[in-house]
Amino acid sequence: MTLSRFSFRSLTLAGALALAACGSEGGGQTQPSFDPEIITHFTDDVVVATYQQLATRLGELDTAVQAFTADPTDARLNAAQEAWLAARVPWEQSEAFLFGPVESYGYDPAIDSWPVNRSDLDAVLASNDAFTPQYVHNLQETQKGFHTVEYLLFGQGRTKKTGDFTQRQFDYLKAISAEVKGIGAALANSWTQSVDGHPPYREVLANAGQAGNSAYPSVEAAAQEMVGGMIGILDEVANGKIADPYDAKDPELVESQFAYTSLTDFANNIRSVENGYLGHLPGATPHGRTLSDLVQSEKPELDALVRQELTDAITALGQIPEPFRDSIRNPAAADKIEAAQAAIRKAQSTFEQEIKPLTSR
Repeated sequence: MTLSRFSFRSLTLAGALALAACGSEGGGQTQPSFDPEIITHFTDDVVVATYQQLATRLGELDTAVQAFTADPTDARLNAAQEAWLAARVPWEQSEAFLFGPVESYGYDPAIDSWPVNRSDLDAVLASNDAFTPQYVHNLQETQKGFHTVEYLLFGQGRTKKTGDFTQRQFDYLKAISAEVKGIGAALANSWTQSVDGHPPYREVLANAGQAGNSAYPSVEAAAQEMVGGMIGILDEVANGKIADPYDAKDPELVESQFAYTSLTDFANNIRSVENGYLGHLPGATPHGRTLSDLVQSEKPELDALVRQELTDAITALGQIPEPFRDSIRNPAAADKIEAAQAAIRKAQSTFEQEIKPLTSR
């Protein structure tokens, strides 16, 4: 079973890349009421910076996998596992802006489909097929990507040992790791380089409201995309990633269940909202006006509320025992799971009722 990663998001600008390449007929520049600098710095300091970090870490993951499969040792397995965990952070912190190339070119499902289709995966491993790049490309998305790499590296219950690997698993791990690395690089490049005749998506989003920008004919359209992504991931974490396995009491629906990092993923999803709102990645400083600056200038108490609610949501997630796949069936953890959902929904409501209206004045 493949979960639709877009069932909790409003795809407000489907086909944006195609539209972006087409100029408006004689249109002039829109005069926005929403500060375009906010969009520019969100694009450069959050979106592009996150995808570049993701591409770097997926490259490091592939390097660690190649080293492990070439000379398997416990130390090299641990290094590959740690590289997987490190690469997971920027990916999860990108989920507040899963629009543009990641949607239009299908990078999201190619990187992060789940649950792993283990029965078909086992059939592939049992075959004599050569794991060429084209062969791997043609496989189902639930037979590769982040979570198949996770399954092979960590095993069920995070119990995988170096001696447990077969040669076919080594070969397959190398092949899918290389493909994920390539997808991460393509995703990062799509924001800074022309792809298939389309302009770099950085130019499309940062130049919202400029003449000829059919994807974002106004700065407000870009602002709505930005805030809509934040609302979408808050909704997905509370009402999808947590609710689906918790309500069904089904561990197979839990994301990142093999590495036992489900709750870390969820917290990083909330941090993706926080990063976008504050206009910078953790440890960095904003280089210009941010969404938080806008809110603070008009409603200081609302800015303080948003920051606190995001912090509260992350804190509440940290109260749930990991592994989450066990907690969903543990009655003692129920109150903590539901408290985390409530905290996330509270932040979602604030963004919907208080922040979203600022994008369409």
